[in-house]
Order: sequence, then C-alpha cells, then structure tokens
Amino acid sequence: MEDKKIKPKVFNKKVLIITYYWPPSGGSGVQRWMYFAKYLKILGWKPYVVTVDEKKASYSVIDITLQEEVKIIPTIKTKTREPLRWYSFLTTSSFKKGIPQGEIKTQSVFGKFTSFIRGNFFIPDARKGWRPYALKASRKLIDEEKITRVITTGPPHSCHWVGFQLKKEFGIKWFVDFRDPWSSLFYNHQFYQMPWAIKEDKNQEKRIISQADTIITTVGGAFHHYLKTVAPKQNFHFIPNGYDAELMDSIPNKKQDKVHIVFTGLLTENQLYDGVLLALEKLQEKYTIRFSLAGQISEKTQKKITALLHKVELNFLGYISHFEAIVLMKSGDLLLNFLFNGAYNQMISGKLLEYIATEVPILSIGDPDSEAGKFIKQGSYAEMILSENKNEIYDFILNAIDRKGKIKNEFPGLHRYTRKETAIKLIQILS
Repeated sequence: MEDKKIKPKVFNKKVLIITYYWPPSGGSGVQRWMYFAKYLKILGWKPYVVTVDEKKASYSVIDITLQEEVKIIPTIKTKTREPLRWYSFLTTSSFKKGIPQGEIKTQSVFGKFTSFIRGNFFIPDARKGWRPYALKASRKLIDEEKITRVITTGPPHSCHWVGFQLKKEFGIKWFVDFRDPWSSLFYNHQFYQMPWAIKEDKNQEKRIISQADTIITTVGGAFHHYLKTVAPKQNFHFIPNGYDAELMDSIPNKKQDKVHIVFTGLLTENQLYDGVLLALEKLQEKYTIRFSLAGQISEKTQKKITALLHKVELNFLGYISHFEAIVLMKSGDLLLNFLFNGAYNQMISGKLLEYIATEVPILSIGDPDSEAGKFIKQGSYAEMILSENKNEIYDFILNAIDRKGKIKNEFPGLHRYTRKETAIKLIQILS
C-alpha cells in the first residue's frame, strides 16, 4: 500500500505543534511552545496544537492562568494511556502529586523496582502511550488543513515518533525540538538500564535526529557537539528560552523591608544547594533575612532548610502561577539558581532568562565554564560558582546584602531574548 502524501505546490504558513505540555499544565516546560504559538499567531502564521487532555495527563502542576495566552490557538486534546498516573497513585494516593520531576525516587525498594521497569521497558519514556492518540489527531488535522510543517517537542521524546510517522506518510517538513536532552539526560543512570536498553534508547535517538529536517535546542555549545556525533549531517539550531517582555514590564519592582532572597522552580537532591545554606546559616546571626521559595520543593529539602536557617524568615510558597512568580522575583534582592548536577552543559532554563530580565542580582550554583555559566557571566551582577567554593558563595551573598537597593544586574542585548524575538528566529528556521 502506497504512503499517503501531500505535496503542496504553494508554501503556506500553517504549522502543527505536537506537545505533551500545554496549558493548563504549569511549570517551565509548557511555556516555551505556549509563547512560540502565541507569537507565531501575532506574526502572521497559523499554529495548530495537538496535545493531551489534562484530565488524562500525567503532570504534577496546573496553572490555569496560562490558558489566557493561548485561547485563540486551535487546539486538539486527545486521550492517552498513562502508567505514571498509577505510579503516582500507588506512592502518594494522588494521580498527580507523585509524578517524578527532575529526579528519580530510588530510596525505597519499590522506587528502585519502578525505576528499573521505567528505564528498561518504557523506552524512550513512560508517556509513549500517548503516541497513537496524537498520531490519529495529527493525521486528521494535516489532511483537513493541508499543513506542511510539523514540530515535535520533547520531553517526552516519545512524541517525536509521531513526527517521524507523519513525515513518512505525508512528506511534511518535520522539526524536532529538544527542550532537554534524550539519552544523555543527567538522571538516566538512576533508571538502572540494562546494556540492551541503553543501546535501544540511543538507537531511537539516532533515528529521530537523523530523519528530522532540522533539530532545534535550547542550548548550543557542548550539547550541539554531542548531537553532531550522533548525526553529523543534520542541521542544528539554537533558540534559547526567552522571557515575556510585556509581562515583565507590567510588574513594578516592589522591594521589601528585609533582605529578600528568592528561589523559584524545582529543587531536588540532584542540585547542590548546601553551600548556599551554610552561607545563610552564618549570615542569619548578623542580618535579618527573608527567604522565599516557590515551586516544587520536597518535604525532605524543606526540613533541611528549616533546621539550618532557624533565624531566617522562611516562606515555602509551593507552586504559584507564572504571574505570581515574576512578582516574587522582582521583589527580591538576590535570586538563587541551582543547576542540576551533571547537567551543566545540557540546558539554559526559561527561569534563568526571566531572572536576568528582572535585573535583580543572581547567584547560580554550578560550573562557571558551562554554557549557562558563560551566559550568566554577561550580567553586571551575576555569578556562577561551584558548590564547593563556599567562601566565594558567602562573599557574593554578603555583598548583595550589604548593597541592598543599590545594585542591579544589567545584561547586554537583553531584548534579543524576548519571546517575540525568539519566535522571529523560529520563523526564519521554519521558512
């Protein structure tokens, strides 16, 4: 039976985005393509989205405020089969709360067993049950709308196989976006993968990278060098995560009376934060400090922070909306960031771009020679410091405290990283 193909004679500006994470999903993973879609629409393109029904999905945080950004984007939501939901239910009695993010929980025998099953029998990931539903919806949309360009974004990297099949059937142009790495992701070793599973994972990655028309990533440098060893003839493009200039400009800098140190995002045992805690433990004896932490922070980590910083005013805010997160960032005197241990060259997060856009001083813990470290260093008051360099960490925080209200982190060419500018770069690639 011959493959069904569309061979459009005229270039059109329709593009299908296949993404698992989409509003009302919260967190940083959803924002990259939410904003791309928004600005593609503004700039004269016609984006369509195939995603998963949030009632069936396995993601742990919801931010309904993000729906306003994409309400005019045609979106199809599909069913899925999600073993992660049952894992979450068995471990926390909730279909959402126990879904892993940024770390694999292997402290218990059950955790080790489920990690082994995930790493060896759900390749490339445990969300591959969404593939047939996403493929069916995408076929219908391409056929009806005569769409000529398809983007798949991962994780989950299993969704790239949908793009692979669509290219084979319809002859469309297929663009693969890596928000995070695939086989080289920093916590993959926690899956206890057997040699055959590692080989299969790498083989799948190579087929996808080799067959796509273009690969887009959030970071270049060492990560691109790795990808070129996988597929030397492929086209690789770097489009960073950006920041919403309109949102940033709409929120004033309202500083607090106390020294206000802020962390937002995901904080796990895969991040090295002890050096910062030791510095704050010393500084709390001399200064009145308020430390606000927003996002997904484990109970274990919260207890460790509380035990050490007994004189610091601690605010564990949990997950807050994107708008509230920006308000919190701009109220800070110092913003903290912790790279994932072993992932120094793999990503530059969207949160980091938002940190930079606030012009608040930034202390990030990680390798200063990493891609993120080189990027941060461009700021006038931002540093990437290794966790073991405790004196440097202490001195940086002390200086930020002593100069409260007198310094700001200026970043050259910041306008290049607005969501609109990154969408223009995407259009150049799509065209």
